[in-house]
Amino acid sequence: MATAILQARMSSSRLPGKVLRPLLGQPMILRQIERLRRCRRLDRIVVATSESPSDDILVQVLAEAGVETARGPLEDVLGRFIRAMDALDLEGDLVRLTADCPLADPMVIDACIDLRTQGGFDYVSNGQVRTWPRGLDVEAFTSGALRRAHAEARSAYDREHVTPWLYGLGSPFRRGDLVQDRDDSALRWTVDLPEDFSFVERVYAALYPANPAFTSAEVMALPFSRRESDV
Repeated sequence: MATAILQARMSSSRLPGKVLRPLLGQPMILRQIERLRRCRRLDRIVVATSESPSDDILVQVLAEAGVETARGPLEDVLGRFIRAMDALDLEGDLVRLTADCPLADPMVIDACIDLRTQGGFDYVSNGQVRTWPRGLDVEAFTSGALRRAHAEARSAYDREHVTPWLYGLGSPFRRGDLVQDRDDSALRWTVDLPEDFSFVERVYAALYPANPAFTSAEVMALPFSRRESDV
């Protein structure tokens, strides 16, 4: 089993406050956590946010929903993860997720965790060799690997993006890549822009009322699902 650390903040530069935008009557981050709770390989979900006053409201909303949180540096997100690990006693298998993915797929997350543990890898993701839509991103690694990254990573880029030191050139770790046969890497299911959120609203309106546990296959079957990524 693993612990998911969900990275979230209110101060997104492109769409401020997006994590609390209402999605069928609930903040977007709570819709994502609802999906994460269907993962078979996760036994704990925590949110790592910043110490910025702008994130006070986020912490309040999460506390009222019974979600564990920890706070740390705004820019040094790697340091924020370590702060969360120390504050909440998180060790063993960890999963990094970001709170702009309300279509997160529990089956993909479970598969990533299984590949890491069964393959004996230190780090596994579906984003280095991308075959899934953007918005289904997941990274699984050991707490020991992340603590070593924290001790040795120096660049602002490595520390802002948490994991590059684990898979970059010269990394001492064994990396695995979760891929699927079909290439859906051009699809954009993440939320960075107003039009991204509008797309997710349409997906939830179409699928959630009949089946709150709707799958990626059901999203793919929608006539408007093929939203091409501009990244």
